[in-house]
Amino acid sequence: MTSELAFRAQLITREQRQVYDYWRSCAQHRLMPARSDLDPMAMRHYLPDICLIDILDGLPDAVVRLAGTRVRSVYGFELTGKCLGDLEWGEKAGYWRAVYRRLVEKSVPLQGAVQGPIRRREHITLFWLRLPLSDDGQTVNKVLCYDFAVPNGAIRPASVEVSDMKQAVNS
Repeated sequence: MTSELAFRAQLITREQRQVYDYWRSCAQHRLMPARSDLDPMAMRHYLPDICLIDILDGLPDAVVRLAGTRVRSVYGFELTGKCLGDLEWGEKAGYWRAVYRRLVEKSVPLQGAVQGPIRRREHITLFWLRLPLSDDGQTVNKVLCYDFAVPNGAIRPASVEVSDMKQAVNS
């Protein structure tokens, strides 16, 4: 419980906390929920910023099953159907490999911020949340992602509201 509170305290925005709280409530007393525990209608306000990744025969073969409409703006192209190993991560390849490897091996939620999350998107900072899902309660076989981006330098010291920043990214 203490580690859950510490993790939650690190989340930057109210929206991240709400997505995390929903994921946690779906898990009930388990380590992580299954995809079938999630109700898209309960998350409808966050769907444009959500990705669902299927972990198949290893991380390079993991496939983005679906990507919300604003996720395309963040990455600059449609991710749905793409393998993680095929994305042009550029100098961030090692960073993202480590994130997904830790999530899958440790079955823990992760969060962070990265400037230039992918090649040709160096002008944005991505605030990301990665939440493991498991059909058998033990092995991570899907990842629920919540991403939002802001132009570099746009973060204010006060609590950030995603809705304030989304327009700046799209302009």
